[in-house]
Amino acid sequence: MAASTLTEVARLAGVSPATASRVLNGSARTPGPDIAERVRKAADSLGYIPNAQAQGLAKSSSGLIGLIVHDIADPYFSAIARGVQAAARHQNKMVLLATTAGSPADERAAVAAFAARRADSIVIAGSRSARTSDQKGNAELAAELDRYCRNGGRVGVVGHAVVGAESDEGYHVVKVPNEELAAELARELAAVHTGDFVIIAGPEGLLTSDDRVRGFQRGLADAGLPAAEVLHTGFDRAGGYEAGLELAERIRPHGDRGAAAPGSAGPRLCIFAVNDVMAIGATAALRSEGLRIPRDAAIAGFDDIETLRDFRPALSTVRLPLEEIGRLAVPGAVSGQADAVAVSGEVTLRRSTGQASDAGS
Repeated sequence: MAASTLTEVARLAGVSPATASRVLNGSARTPGPDIAERVRKAADSLGYIPNAQAQGLAKSSSGLIGLIVHDIADPYFSAIARGVQAAARHQNKMVLLATTAGSPADERAAVAAFAARRADSIVIAGSRSARTSDQKGNAELAAELDRYCRNGGRVGVVGHAVVGAESDEGYHVVKVPNEELAAELARELAAVHTGDFVIIAGPEGLLTSDDRVRGFQRGLADAGLPAAEVLHTGFDRAGGYEAGLELAERIRPHGDRGAAAPGSAGPRLCIFAVNDVMAIGATAALRSEGLRIPRDAAIAGFDDIETLRDFRPALSTVRLPLEEIGRLAVPGAVSGQADAVAVSGEVTLRRSTGQASDAGS
């Protein structure tokens, strides 16, 4: 059956299409109660579904918030998405979701789609990139966002400001002290570990990863220790797994397959993966090679994603208020919200960086 039209509703109610539109699309200029009731009854009898875009025009608000993440399957982004959803619900709005795998070109396309649907605001979560390969995509994304803001849209960004944005007008940034927290983690680990340190990082130029690497190196320097070696890989579980396989060859004594006896290889290597999913991948790779955490190596991550509740051994990490970050990233979520707001985190040491005598898994 074909959908009923506004004209049909108006005809049945005995009013003009403009009057029917004012009633059904939420215009401030509404006719008298008797006429409005007649229009609503006609719409119900015909099964008429109001046009969301027409309602947005009438109310100067679409009731939509666009959310852009790298990968919704990543627990980091799903936690942020829950916070965005909570803020949207408080504002009586709905969330549109786009996943982009971190591609600025795909982010630009998502912004254009949200703008075309007159989204009231857009939230972008995921590390910004300063890589040369992303230069063109960054410029196009910034231009699309600037155009959206000039037309009254508002943009919330998690972490770093949009690369190449011409103005701060319309932008709201939730700043995460990645460098400072990574430095604190390094200092606490340095106090209990005598072996070498290695960092599993994302690609160079990924700003969140770079901040955490820089902070961890600074923390080691504060403790009087040499800089850690840095392995650059994918900023995901697969990247962590790949790095873990490489490290297994160094950890296993004399190249023998199977776990070493505690203490047989001297001081343990201490691994810092710049996010938790990379740490999980690295741990899985070490386990596949017969090595055990924390007996054969210590490892720490960053973010404290919800998945860690079921991960063994319990992973040392930096706890971030991910849902709160998502809530704060929604423009207008907090009364008198400034152009930038900062959150904090907490270093949380658990069994994965404990003593080698701890059996681990």
